[in-house]
Amino acid sequence: MAAEASQSGGRRYPPPPAVEPAWPSQLTVAAAIALQLSLPVRLAIGTRWLLPALEGALAIGLVVLTPRRLEHQHRMRRRYAITLIGIVSCANAFSLAALAHELVHAHKPIGGRELIVAGMLIWLTNFLLFGLWYWEFDRGGPGKRAAGEDGPPDFLFPQMSDDRIEPLNWRPKFIDYLYVSLTNACAFSPTDTMPLSPMAKCVMGLQSVVSLVTIGLIISRAVNVL
Repeated sequence: MAAEASQSGGRRYPPPPAVEPAWPSQLTVAAAIALQLSLPVRLAIGTRWLLPALEGALAIGLVVLTPRRLEHQHRMRRRYAITLIGIVSCANAFSLAALAHELVHAHKPIGGRELIVAGMLIWLTNFLLFGLWYWEFDRGGPGKRAAGEDGPPDFLFPQMSDDRIEPLNWRPKFIDYLYVSLTNACAFSPTDTMPLSPMAKCVMGLQSVVSLVTIGLIISRAVNVL
């Protein structure tokens, strides 16, 4: 199929290998952890520093295991990265549940302004984390994509559906997945990039639900409190 596309001058799949820097994903993980540190103590698991310290240690380990540029699959790095992203995601989900509990059951609920700030921090963390999830699982992961060993695509980007868009050897980078996460979190649905696989549809649907709860329930309720 790739050879036929190449001979006809169309877009080939998978695209040729393309090295991808690791620092954007590492910076995003660090930003997500920093946002969690900014949340009120009662929205964190355990003490304020317990989980962030664990996440920070894992993040340092991830930097050590990850080369500056991804050129091929690194199985240990990918397992490590997925574990770290999963832990931060669970902590963010706990903070969202705790914030919703504060709204309904707390005797001394969080003040309106603090509620808005906490909700926005959780929403921003959610946006960053799902960008990392999309980057990690699409086509088998960033290592396989960098080596040109892409699996079946989980997302249909606009560049993949129109051969008039240059370059013909285009492949998604980290910023593309982060943008998909941003638009999905804002619109509660896909915009220019469509999910293809069941996994992509489930993860995008989950992000939409979390974003909708954060914005629709918590932020709007906080505005009414002010």
